[in-house]
Amino acid sequence: MEANNRGTGRLPAAFLTPGSSSFMDFLGAHAPEMLPGNRKLPEGIVEAPHGTTIVAATFPGGVVLAGDRRATMGNMIAQRDIEKVFPADEYSAVGIAGTAGLAVEMVKLFQLELEHFEKVEGATLSLEGKANRLSTMIRSNLGMAMQGLAVVPLFAGYDETREKGRIFSYDVTGGRSEEHGYAATGSGSIFARGSMKKLYRPDLTEEQATTLVVQALYDAADDDSATGGPDLYRNIYPIVTVITDEGFRRLTEEESQALARKVTDRRLQEPDGPRAALL
Repeated sequence: MEANNRGTGRLPAAFLTPGSSSFMDFLGAHAPEMLPGNRKLPEGIVEAPHGTTIVAATFPGGVVLAGDRRATMGNMIAQRDIEKVFPADEYSAVGIAGTAGLAVEMVKLFQLELEHFEKVEGATLSLEGKANRLSTMIRSNLGMAMQGLAVVPLFAGYDETREKGRIFSYDVTGGRSEEHGYAATGSGSIFARGSMKKLYRPDLTEEQATTLVVQALYDAADDDSATGGPDLYRNIYPIVTVITDEGFRRLTEEESQALARKVTDRRLQEPDGPRAALL
């Protein structure tokens, strides 16, 4: 029968039998070697490209998630135009920081996990459910993280039940925390968070929120060599995404360019960025 299945191109019975709504459970049962947590750990520290800074900010009606474009390997620039922000599904997105290759693979598996659940259950996970699934996946990478190959994403989405944008941050063990207003992760996060702390307001418009995250990435790049600012010569600009009740939307190259140039033009007059009111 197995030979006939191979000859006719039929899927094995396991693929056609109703089972768990978790794609990770399915892999664990039928192809455990494909799960990130089941890899053989490297014997020593491995040099691999790392993504750097991701930022997010909420506004009435949604959330903005953005990332710079630089990947580093030690003191070297490994890539200048890496993409670090991806849609998880129609109403959520993930920004990656940490080991780039493992992070991108984790995002792809997370996308499959959400799609598999929706197909099996006929409904989507709640936003908190999605955040919890991602937490479990990060925890499965703990062995690699202990070898210096950590993945620390930022997860954001529109909560259709609460009718607002929400942000979730993680540590290397998979510990999940909900952030309120704004958040950042990666090597330049301390500078990005400081920038947003002074500029963020709960009543930001969508346009102001997108400007805020680009300002924060600019400040991070100003003080952190692993974070890349807008590259006007190569036309490389931050990836900026917006998630509202209408779903996930990524700003076009033209929109990102216009936004980045607006920020850099203003920095010609104020190199340290806009000033927050003292009182």
